[in-house]
Amino acid sequence: MKTLLTLLTGLAMLATFGVMLAGMLGLAKSDATGSRSNRLMRWRVVLQGITLALFALLLLASRH
Repeated sequence: MKTLLTLLTGLAMLATFGVMLAGMLGLAKSDATGSRSNRLMRWRVVLQGITLALFALLLLASRH
C-alpha cells in the first residue's frame, strides 16, 4: 500500500510540475492566450490538491 501511494504521489508531483512548466512557458511567449493560461492554472491547482491528498494518505499509512 505504501509503495502504491509513494508511486502515485511521485506521479502527481511530476504532473503538477509539468503543468506548471507548460504554464510558465506559455506565459513567456508573447502570443499566449488568456484562456489557455487559465485552464493550465486550474489544472495545476487540481493536481496540487490531488498531490497533497495523496501525500496526507501516505503519511497516515506510514504511521501504522
